[in-house]
Amino acid sequence: METLTLDIQDGVALVTLNRPEVLNSINVKLIEEMRETVANIAANKDARAMLITGAGRGFCAGADLAEPGGGGGNMTVGQGVAHGMTYRFNPMMRELYELQKPIVAAVNGITAGGGVGLALAADIVIAGKSASFVQVFGPRLGLIPDLGCTWQLPRLVGRARALGLALTGDKLPAETAAEWGLIWKCVEDDVLMSEARAIATKLAKGPSNAFAEIRKAIDAGAQNSFAEQLAYERDVQGMLGDHPNFSEGVKAFLTKREPEFKN
Repeated sequence: METLTLDIQDGVALVTLNRPEVLNSINVKLIEEMRETVANIAANKDARAMLITGAGRGFCAGADLAEPGGGGGNMTVGQGVAHGMTYRFNPMMRELYELQKPIVAAVNGITAGGGVGLALAADIVIAGKSASFVQVFGPRLGLIPDLGCTWQLPRLVGRARALGLALTGDKLPAETAAEWGLIWKCVEDDVLMSEARAIATKLAKGPSNAFAEIRKAIDAGAQNSFAEQLAYERDVQGMLGDHPNFSEGVKAFLTKREPEFKN
């Protein structure tokens, strides 16, 4: 692949965005290769968790604005932008979000625009102290945040902070991002990958079927009433209770050993 690398070890599929000369900005080729990679990870029994990071001095600078729009024909610039989102960016983000395996993001350096959305598609985001998150869409480009940022930000940090970030375009340092709850935690730069891999390895040993349902349940809770969420939990518990992983977990608990989940 030209724009990213994939390395699978100990159940962890490490995906590294590999366009460091342009801060790993997202072009058509990267979208194609990311979608292909996510499909491969989904089908690969040896890949039980995904870990995504960026090569060089940044995680992802968002869309590659130097690349021509994807509309063609008689489309206006705006129609071309919408076309690219419909057939490229949005499918990539949906497929990441719907991956039935846990995702960890190790955010290094600058993360801007759609790169923030890409990072927040992960279930657990860990960032180095030198990392920062920037919503450049409005103040720099006259656009709204995309790649799921308008869905993620208010849920994670609240409406006031989401609007502040989107309207000012100010950099949010990784330490503050952790304090606000935008990300899981902030660590020293030199231990970022070891910390992120340790988390991904732990998740890879767990019941990925349950992890996928946990993500869905947490998101469903934002729309459901308390009574509706109780019913949701009941239905999912009933489904998961019939999976062999639950039986294994109970046996391991009762015999005081580590469970060996199968997915």
